[in-house]
Amino acid sequence: MTWKKFSGEVIQSSILEEIEKAIIRESENGFKLKVCIGTDSQVKGATTDFATVIVLLREHHGGFMYIHQEKSTQQVSIKERMLMEVQKSIETAYSICDLLDIYDVALEVHADINTNPSFKSNKALNDAMGYILSMGFIFKAKPEAFASSTCADKMVH
Repeated sequence: MTWKKFSGEVIQSSILEEIEKAIIRESENGFKLKVCIGTDSQVKGATTDFATVIVLLREHHGGFMYIHQEKSTQQVSIKERMLMEVQKSIETAYSICDLLDIYDVALEVHADINTNPSFKSNKALNDAMGYILSMGFIFKAKPEAFASSTCADKMVH
């Protein structure tokens, strides 16, 4: 899986090593971190672009992120696509959560799903929330889900 920095620079080491280096560096600089993971997607013709982001937030001092992008030609409903986004976020969270526990860094999984029932994505809200919470992660939906609805969104639009 290829991860990049926001600048487009490809991460040469594993994402786990990269995040550990970042945690150590930021802690040494006196910052308390929180990690937010989210995925967004955009359908473009027969292709769906997915972007998953790992956002490292420095308490009161901004943050930075790592991005993984992939494409799918699988045709799915909006609900299935929302749940695919959630699955990608959960897989990413699961791959780094042990590391975050070691360094006592909080983790949230953000779903690009609207809590307002008049939005199409709302159909997936209960399933997504159950999926994320059952995996033991903190769940955020719109409007609090900035990792997916703002950060990842920028990468697919």
